[in-house]
Amino acid sequence: MNRRAFTRLALSGAGLAALSPSMAAAALADVTDGTPQVPLPRPVPLVPGTGINLELLDRARAALDRHGPAFALRDRVALADFAMASKAMRFHIVDLIDGRTSSYLVSHGRGSDPDHSGWLQHFSNVPDSLATSAGAYKTGQIYDGVHGAAMRLIGLDPMNSNAEARAIVIHGAAYATEDHIARWGKLGRSEGCLAVAPHILPQVLGMLGPGRLVYADKITAA
Repeated sequence: MNRRAFTRLALSGAGLAALSPSMAAAALADVTDGTPQVPLPRPVPLVPGTGINLELLDRARAALDRHGPAFALRDRVALADFAMASKAMRFHIVDLIDGRTSSYLVSHGRGSDPDHSGWLQHFSNVPDSLATSAGAYKTGQIYDGVHGAAMRLIGLDPMNSNAEARAIVIHGAAYATEDHIARWGKLGRSEGCLAVAPHILPQVLGMLGPGRLVYADKITAA
């Protein structure tokens, strides 16, 4: 499929909704104007019902551009949507080439939710805060640690710059499972790490691998 045909396909249905207003306008111009256009970022035709916050995806795309030299791999990103309750599938891995998405449970830090409400209340980058940090991360080395297999996260923004010093990683935990939600109605809390269910950890680590973007934020209505 050539680029013009792909753009027309992306502009149908959810494809157009997945684009930011500026990207949509540029894509429409590319379809209707016969003159050559500046190459566009490849549109992501998201499947309706994925639950992905498009503003969060836009922020992740902006982070890829902002930290461009840090990322040799730009085909896939992970979004941690902490505006959602911990019982929701709020950790999304998005393929920026073909638009496929996979969503998982993910915990937040106990320092971000001191009353254990199941909702992240605030972020922190402070050592020993036991809180989750917002911002752009680069996935690092996969290693075997106290939780078993885990992936290091390198904080790239001022609000998560202490991630390595705080040992913020992606790891598996029994408190980040569907069974835990069935019993307690919410996930347990980490010490600031992005904890996922142990049985899906290999899939998450395999899809991300070292050198990709993980973007965490909480976007709420004004």
